[in-house]
Amino acid sequence: MTLDVARIRKDFPILERQVHDGTPLIYLDSANTSQKPRRVLDTLADFYERHNANIHRATHQLGEEATQAYEGARARLAAFIGAAEPAEVVFTKNISEAINLVAYAMGNASATGQSGRFALGPGDEIVISEMEHQSNVLGTINPIRALADRAHSAGALVLVDAAQSVPHMPVDVAALGADFLGFTGHKMCGPTGIGVLWGRRELLEELPPFLGGGEMIEDVRMERSTFAPPPHKFEAGTMPIAQVVGLAAAADYLSETGRDAIAGHEHGLIDHALEALAGLGGLRILGPTEPVDRGAAISFTVDGVHPHDMSQVLDSRGVAVRAGHHCAWPLHRAMGVQASTRASFYLYNTHEEVDALAAGIREAQRFFGAGGR
Repeated sequence: MTLDVARIRKDFPILERQVHDGTPLIYLDSANTSQKPRRVLDTLADFYERHNANIHRATHQLGEEATQAYEGARARLAAFIGAAEPAEVVFTKNISEAINLVAYAMGNASATGQSGRFALGPGDEIVISEMEHQSNVLGTINPIRALADRAHSAGALVLVDAAQSVPHMPVDVAALGADFLGFTGHKMCGPTGIGVLWGRRELLEELPPFLGGGEMIEDVRMERSTFAPPPHKFEAGTMPIAQVVGLAAAADYLSETGRDAIAGHEHGLIDHALEALAGLGGLRILGPTEPVDRGAAISFTVDGVHPHDMSQVLDSRGVAVRAGHHCAWPLHRAMGVQASTRASFYLYNTHEEVDALAAGIREAQRFFGAGGR
């Protein structure tokens, strides 16, 4: 199955924009945030115009409709990632909150003297890599199953940051073998302000709450309280209801488009980009230089051109990229650079846009006298 990119681009109204007084927009910053298809925009508008109400708390029709839409979205997202049941899907505001939920809940288990696998003590270790954020800079597709199996053999639990994989390829949490996995809506054609933490049900049962508030309690008395079962135990207060519904619409859009087809299309784009950039003198690609086990983000440095200057030159030509350390300072330091320029591709990008990126880099080299070819 191949993508009809021309048709897909018509689904994204913002791609018709012109910037800088008439320059067509070339959006190569989807690893930062993706653009939204008309279906998601219409879903958000429809919820606010026809179904807006709080969930789980009202017996009137709008409340019932909103609750049904919210919990229906949970079921669709559970299916989207291969979760065993909807209760394994916890809504957060983004991937950062999903990771913090697990971290702070473990801290709560330790602080309150609870026993079990989440209570940390002397000699316990939390292992992360210099690559964090995962695949955000290098584009590396890590062997999660092999890493999870090794971690489990040592008695460890595994949390996967899948913000850069769930939008771009099929992800099956059962096949990965992880214990927790998080991703964020705005990088997968969905709204901002909504993310997901998936966790194995038995672990979510044991994990203490992260925040307190309405809906996450089962019984409240002045002297004590008990908590609702997962996932509601972790969803305190009024949640971003419309954003949840919009995220499910984004997941449906990606599923119907075909995630294998999206991954194949992006593989072709990154293959083209690696070849085009390799032909530019003075340019260093960070991460794998072959299109093998590689995602759709490509970061690079250019001799004699600061990444921020490179970004500005590209922007003047309508090409939107990101410049900086991409929230991954330790990785950049480990690779001996202070910052990099990153182009990231998605289902709506074309090979012609890759060529425009390469042409913009050559223009920056000429402008700064960097001596590229």
